[in-house]
Amino acid sequence: MLSLVRELCALPGVSSFEEEVRANIRDRVAPYADETRVDALGNLIVFKRGKRSGGPKLALCAHMDEVGLIIRRITDEGYLKFSCVGGIDTRVLIGKPVRVGPEKIPGVIGLKAYHLVSGEEEKTLPKTEDLYIDIGADSKEEAEKQVALGDCSVFDSDSETFGSGLIKAKALDDRIGCAVMIKLLEEELPMDCTFLFTVQEEVGCRGAFGAAFGEKPEIALVLETTTAADLPGAKGHQSVCALGGGPVVPFMDLGSVADRELFELLRDLAQANQIPWQTKHRLAGGNDASAVQRSRGGVRTVTISAPVRYLHAPASVACIQDIENILTLSRLFIGALAGRG
Repeated sequence: MLSLVRELCALPGVSSFEEEVRANIRDRVAPYADETRVDALGNLIVFKRGKRSGGPKLALCAHMDEVGLIIRRITDEGYLKFSCVGGIDTRVLIGKPVRVGPEKIPGVIGLKAYHLVSGEEEKTLPKTEDLYIDIGADSKEEAEKQVALGDCSVFDSDSETFGSGLIKAKALDDRIGCAVMIKLLEEELPMDCTFLFTVQEEVGCRGAFGAAFGEKPEIALVLETTTAADLPGAKGHQSVCALGGGPVVPFMDLGSVADRELFELLRDLAQANQIPWQTKHRLAGGNDASAVQRSRGGVRTVTISAPVRYLHAPASVACIQDIENILTLSRLFIGALAGRG
């Protein structure tokens, strides 16, 4: 599982530029799938038959895209002005290395030199409009030979393990969920399952809405990540959830309310099988569950998330054991639904 997560995180896949991630996943799962297809939005939809058919139509969902930057202007001096794709805190951008466009041109995010900053400017947070990407070009013409308007840019950061069973990498949101679904596809399943590897979650859960509308699931399990603020200065409910505390099973977030029966099923499965689990201590965030739940006449939806520190940053941090436990709990959930007939 660890090597799979690291390999997926290394791929570039800013919202609407998920091609490399999709191709990699499709190649991995094709030998185990009964059907794979890509819909009009770019979602990868994979169907696998299980030991039995006839139960509720189950879909598992995880998004392939990650936050990033998109080039909107090239200055006369050859610097790239950009906008954020997805929610990114400007404070994490300054001085960070990036890769730009299909050729993965190396660059670094820059800001006016500190010794030129006025006393008033020092008190304010720089805006995205103040930043630029430096690719080493000495003119607009030179930059245009390497980069086009509308190209995307991803964080250029390596993944590695560190500390007590932790992993740091870009795009853990939501290559963790993708990795769990790949592992499940490699196994013999107790019931028919449809796997939705979705696009454009970071810009409004657009892919999931189309995928769910087309596939018409009765039950959906969304595999995601969520904010872990178990940090200095965060007390009690402010921590939201914590690394090492197990899978997060939220009863509600800012986009959806979990199906009560399915929430209780996940809770009971975790407790009966000695899997540590937690829920969110603060209502925050949202994910593809909000789009899936509202599709067509409604879908019974529940989420399992990995607690992750520093979401939407050049390097996020997760606990490897939490990821393994999400795979185990997801497997038990499918088995429990299959047993209900």
